[in-house]
Parts: sequence; C-alpha cells; structure tokens
Amino acid sequence: QVQLVESGGGLVQAGGSLRLSCVASGRIFSRYVMGWYRQPPGKQRELVATFTSGVNTNYADSVKGRFTISRDNAKTTVYLQMNSLRPEDTAVYYCNAGGLLSAFWGQGTQVTVSS
Repeated sequence: QVQLVESGGGLVQAGGSLRLSCVASGRIFSRYVMGWYRQPPGKQRELVATFTSGVNTNYADSVKGRFTISRDNAKTTVYLQMNSLRPEDTAVYYCNAGGLLSAFWGQGTQVTVSS
C-alpha cells in the first residue's frame, strides 16, 4: 500500500527552480508531521524542511530563504518549492511523515542541479 507518492524532480541549471509534490494518504496526512528530506550522493539523509506543529515550519540552514514547504489539506499534498538552486542541492529528495525515524517514506525523486 503506497502512502506517499512524490513527483517533480528533474534536471535544472544552477539558479533555476523546481517544485516537488507529495501526495499522502489521508490517514498519514492527518496524523503525522509532514516534511522533506534529501540524500546527497555519498552522504547521509538530512532534513530539508518540515512542519513542526500546525503551520509552523523548520528549515535546514542551507535552504533557508530559497526553499518553501507548503501544504494543501484538501488534496492531502505537501509541496517543496525550491528556488535559486545550487549544485550542492543535488540529491534524492524524500517525502516523509513522522520524522527521520519514521517508517513512512516516499520512493524518492532525483533532483540534479548542473553548474
């Protein structure tokens, strides 16, 4: 049973923008804190952006001012708008429900930023 489905990754030049989407099952969306993580090549998975409680958000320092997490409750969808992309943003991006130790992860979507 697929509960988190991501889309929107791709190849973009430095300075460009992408928007990732994650459609979640209603049960997951309403019960768990939603967020985005990423895993750069050869590195560990890391937090990108997450809701903390209600509509409050938390961002990694490296993406503050460039990325925005948002949600559409009616569509049970979480978005990650990524602007001013840099080569170091290259990674597989994962939608998550419940935090880093949670079992609820999307399949991942590749984002590649060329210099």
